[in-house]
Amino acid sequence: MLREEKIPFETEDLDEEILFLVSQTFKAISDPTRIRILNLLSKREHSVNEIGETLNLKQSTVSHQLSFLKNLRLVKFRREGTTLYYSQDDEHVMAILQQTIDHAKHN
Repeated sequence: MLREEKIPFETEDLDEEILFLVSQTFKAISDPTRIRILNLLSKREHSVNEIGETLNLKQSTVSHQLSFLKNLRLVKFRREGTTLYYSQDDEHVMAILQQTIDHAKHN
């Protein structure tokens, strides 16, 4: 019989701020549009226009979703002239997203 490896969890209760941030992070990666954007940004940075063209989304939709993700520090941007280039900003969340995608493909 195989031994099941247990993941250690903290025994103390989580404070309200941490609970809120965790729930908002899961909310961010539970939306199909945001998943598509994060998946795209996991490969390399893209401008808002490139994201819209690649994913067939309106610029306003892309901007709205990027704002949500930026507020959670899941994406970051740099400015080059008048163009903003976005990239992923949290390898932990990107790893969770990739593991979840791999899990979905496995089944």
